[in-house]
Amino acid sequence: MEIKAYAKINIALDVVGKRDDGYHLLRMIMQSIDLYDTIVINKINCGINLKCNKHYVPTDERNLAYKAAKLFMETYSIEDGVEIELIKYIPVSAGLAGGSTDAAGVLKLMNKMFNINASEEDLKVLGLKLGADVPYCISGGTALCEGVGEKITQLKGFKDKILVLIKPPFGVSTKEVYKNFDLTKVIFHPKIEELIEAMENDDIYFVANNMKNLLENVTLRKHRVIMNIKEEVKVDGSIGTMMSGSGPTVFAFFDDMLKAQMCYDNMKKQYKDVFITRTI
Repeated sequence: MEIKAYAKINIALDVVGKRDDGYHLLRMIMQSIDLYDTIVINKINCGINLKCNKHYVPTDERNLAYKAAKLFMETYSIEDGVEIELIKYIPVSAGLAGGSTDAAGVLKLMNKMFNINASEEDLKVLGLKLGADVPYCISGGTALCEGVGEKITQLKGFKDKILVLIKPPFGVSTKEVYKNFDLTKVIFHPKIEELIEAMENDDIYFVANNMKNLLENVTLRKHRVIMNIKEEVKVDGSIGTMMSGSGPTVFAFFDDMLKAQMCYDNMKKQYKDVFITRTI
């Protein structure tokens, strides 16, 4: 059995508080994009055998897809094993939920393969044990995610918007970014309600001009190159650009495919991980 595991961007990322256990309370507008990993699963006699087309991706318990398979087998007392082939296209440690979407894909495939018939809500509860973005990745689309990411409200789809994604040649630790984030220094929060309304009205210009990610400044302080990329894509005709998640990937909206293509060509001369894609 096989599935496409789609990446996401954050159109808004607001931090509204902190729990006693140290987790930050968030309000985020999440959006699936047409960049995906492919996951293929086969039944085997026992155990978990994970292989990946990228040599630097761990294939043991450090991998979220592996953890997802193990958690699913333990939860539903599955005796058989699985062989998982992970064909990765989403960059790693990029702020695009690559690991989370792989974990979500494994949970969905195993649910079908072993005829467990767990509901989407059941899978989201399991997913939250693996990571804050996993529950969203199970349903995908356009959504408002609150709490630590587990309270999900599906929104009207914001589809077919042209994007160019650029990931600089380094990864970012989400844990480190949150550790260095200081909520007391935040003056302006994202206009979440206004953004949702604009998305419902398909107003890409308002969205592109009013997107906000409170984590952006934390990652920017350490990596000036993110600002350079943002400035360059604006020169190339982007109508709005922002860092996704904890970074370092920058995404840029375009209202014209020709401009997007020119931006892609320009960025591809400088960076390996550049994608031209759309919201889905």
